[in-house]
Amino acid sequence: MKTTIKTLVAAFVFTLSAKAQTNWNVDASHSKLGFAVTHMMVSETEGKFKIYEGKVTSKKDMDFTDATIDFSVDVNSINTDDEKRDGHLKSADFFDVANHPKITFTSTSMKPGKVKGTYILTGDLTMHGVTKKVTLTAIGASKIVKDPWGMERYAFKVMGKLNRSEYGLKWNAALEAGGVAVSESVNINCTIELTKAKQL
Repeated sequence: MKTTIKTLVAAFVFTLSAKAQTNWNVDASHSKLGFAVTHMMVSETEGKFKIYEGKVTSKKDMDFTDATIDFSVDVNSINTDDEKRDGHLKSADFFDVANHPKITFTSTSMKPGKVKGTYILTGDLTMHGVTKKVTLTAIGASKIVKDPWGMERYAFKVMGKLNRSEYGLKWNAALEAGGVAVSESVNINCTIELTKAKQL
């Protein structure tokens, strides 16, 4: 009898916990996965990935503390507004799309920052067959909005930096006057719009 009661209580607690969570899907049509590198030591070249998907689970609607995030990016969708450059980026000199077609990110921690609505997001980023921990800054919107079709939406600006050479993307060319053609440091600048999944 005691075992039955414990089982029922555990099931009840689990059900309450599951209902308390909020599930979100990434709306790729209203999001942007952007990046930028320094070119020729004097300017900045920007790019983005056009195909990706992601899911987020938060404790509450407006509380993303310890949220779980899973992201997958189709590397072949890279776009820098230059077909020749995009082709080079897809080659073995850089992403080697034939052997490493996906970039993935799985969160390990999401803690509130010093400013309200900001978070320190940490997770495992896998790129070019290499997995490393990265720390990003996520800035949440001031509120959740409901669109004309009744769908609830929220968004984050996500920013950070990584060193591409740590992931094996080491191609470069030395400049005659000193320096290199492409910086190793990559600035990440993303806008992620989320739609609340319907509760089952």
